[in-house]
Amino acid sequence: MRQPVHGTVVALRCKGQWRGVMICGSSGAGKSDLALRLMTMGARLVVDDQAIVWASKGCIYARAPQTISGKIEVRGVGILPASPLVFVRLSLIVQAQLEVPERLPDQQFIELDGVPVPSMGLRLLHPSAPHVVASALEAL
Repeated sequence: MRQPVHGTVVALRCKGQWRGVMICGSSGAGKSDLALRLMTMGARLVVDDQAIVWASKGCIYARAPQTISGKIEVRGVGILPASPLVFVRLSLIVQAQLEVPERLPDQQFIELDGVPVPSMGLRLLHPSAPHVVASALEAL
């Protein structure tokens, strides 16, 4: 079943394949900001702000609703065009948090449509955040 989820999704190329990262948090938490910084590292936008997710063969996928496909909101600038990937398999969910993340946390998962997806908490606006996300994807 396809369901909307409040989050921004980008895809990074790791080990020869696109891996999707859903960035979740409240309005103003830095979801689009982190997506933009990941895009400067070679990531591709899938959707900004409202992803449609679904399960297929034990995996979770995400895409943009047609009305917002290829658009990203840049706070203080406006809505800008981006060349999106049509859909991606989600490999990681990043949740905005205010406190400093644990040094060595236990692996956590968030269940979407009955499928567990690895997750991590992160201060989205921290300068190292895009590098932490890229490293986490490489480690999966």
